[in-house]
Amino acid sequence: MEGIFSPEQVQIDETAETRVTVWNHSALGTVMDCDGHRDINWPMVTRSSLCVFQLLDIDLIAFLDPGIYVNCVPFPLSTLFIDYYDTIQDRRVVSNVAPGYLRKLLPPGPPQEGEKWEDIQKDIESKIMPGLTHWQSPNFMAFYPASATYPSMLGELYSAAFTAPAFNWLCSPAVTELETIVLDWMARLMNLPACFLSEGEGGGVIQGSASEAVVTVMVAARERYLNNACGTLEGEERETKKAEVMGRLVALGSEQSHSSTAKAAIIAGVRYKSIPCRTDDDFALTGAGLQKMLDECKRQKLEPFFLTANLGTTATCATDRFEEIKEVGKDWPEVWIHVDAAYAGGALVCEEYQHLTEPLDAIDSFDINMHKWLLTNFDASCLYVKRRRNLTDALSITPSYLRNDFSDSGLVTDYRDWQIPLGRRFRSLKIWFVLRTYGVDGLKAHIRNHIHLGAQFHAWVLRRADLFRVVAPPAFALTVLAVVPRTAGTPGSDVTGASRPGLSDGLARDNDIPSVADRALAAANAVTKEVYELVNSRGEIFLTSGVVNGVYAIRVVSANPKADEAHLKKAFEILVATAEEVLGASGPESGGLTNGLGGH
Repeated sequence: MEGIFSPEQVQIDETAETRVTVWNHSALGTVMDCDGHRDINWPMVTRSSLCVFQLLDIDLIAFLDPGIYVNCVPFPLSTLFIDYYDTIQDRRVVSNVAPGYLRKLLPPGPPQEGEKWEDIQKDIESKIMPGLTHWQSPNFMAFYPASATYPSMLGELYSAAFTAPAFNWLCSPAVTELETIVLDWMARLMNLPACFLSEGEGGGVIQGSASEAVVTVMVAARERYLNNACGTLEGEERETKKAEVMGRLVALGSEQSHSSTAKAAIIAGVRYKSIPCRTDDDFALTGAGLQKMLDECKRQKLEPFFLTANLGTTATCATDRFEEIKEVGKDWPEVWIHVDAAYAGGALVCEEYQHLTEPLDAIDSFDINMHKWLLTNFDASCLYVKRRRNLTDALSITPSYLRNDFSDSGLVTDYRDWQIPLGRRFRSLKIWFVLRTYGVDGLKAHIRNHIHLGAQFHAWVLRRADLFRVVAPPAFALTVLAVVPRTAGTPGSDVTGASRPGLSDGLARDNDIPSVADRALAAANAVTKEVYELVNSRGEIFLTSGVVNGVYAIRVVSANPKADEAHLKKAFEILVATAEEVLGASGPESGGLTNGLGGH
């Protein structure tokens, strides 16, 4: 039986046991019976995702998002999830509870006897919700997105049901093999060089985060360097040589690199040096900048062994000059080059960005967080290495209780040797669900929609030059802006053109205004900070600030699955109104959003 339904809510009752309610906010669709299960067929232009599954002996549950849901009444928890996402935009986006709020609401210990689920569930809304910042809200435009979709949630449910620690192939062969397959899918989809595929010497592994990935590859890089430095030495001589070289090792990253590289250096027990980036280079690491630092290390008798390059820096989403870095790297083959593409790497599913991967055959590792921009919930960080042997040589320890014929044969992959922990979750399931549900075209449409929204927001900022100036070129849906003060003079950058060390994580430390000599810049920093803090204190939207080359700036990125033009326009109107309030510029000459945008 088939039936056509309209955008209005439709109730379908075929049996007394199964009642399916359909909400469709975007287009017409067809409901049809498929092998005894309820399925939905949508035109590709309107369908975002569909996932249907049988949960134990409870009724069929299906979710279609965004804005399109199928809810089976017999399982009320699904209704709670749907209601949360349907109303998330109406909640205060950032939590404003005081530290320690939850301890005051909960008893000092667990109950002696188990409680009813209904009572536990009530505490989610009354006690937990007030302490949540709603990352999936269309009013969340801070940091970078942390995506969640129903297909990925279902993958997590299955993973939790199976609960296989999966430290080697034998623990659950499907856990290992699906991970290898979906990471190869992703490598091809992003146009990564063939050297990162599992069919050669390389391959991919799912890590918890990009920070975990950089620690993992830095340890591998350190061990590779030390082993090469020790040559054929053995025993005590080898250990003495290792200790001697360790004291000279230094890891490198640009001043715009995420702080995870500096933290990884601490964990790995090596030094860390940051490479200055200039405003004139759009805050990207250049070959000249890298060469200068390498020469400086050589003069100081230090031995560089690791470099983090960036496809999308944290503060401004800048892309480092990979071709230039590749050329410099030819003279420094011992330096492991890692590319951190945690957020912006998601754009590589689109052909118009795939030229960025052409020089990556010269790097050693690459990492992207699917849980940022690619519709997969946390945690799903995809790490690729050119030579998996570098990881296994550094991280493989096989006590007797982990030995088995399959691992000893060398015919299977044991991902415990590709990571720091021993056990691991079945994270590839949610990636598999997302890739199959959205398809390649769906992922491309998702990314391109956000790129369009980012370009729209940037255009609005440019048309209000009386209030704002763009600090860095817009990139990957991110706009970085500062407020223009009502004072004489034009804000400038510091004389060196280098950003202040340690302030490139996209959030200004303690919201301190940088100490700069330029009075105009100091005035702009002060007023930008005031606008930023006032906007966030009111809780309608959530933004983050950053300091780039001494400039205090506001970052705006709207790239979660519920992002849309209406909420982005509202955010801009809030920024305009707040800037005018702070500047005292409420006169008719200022103009509102519509006037300032030429009636867009």
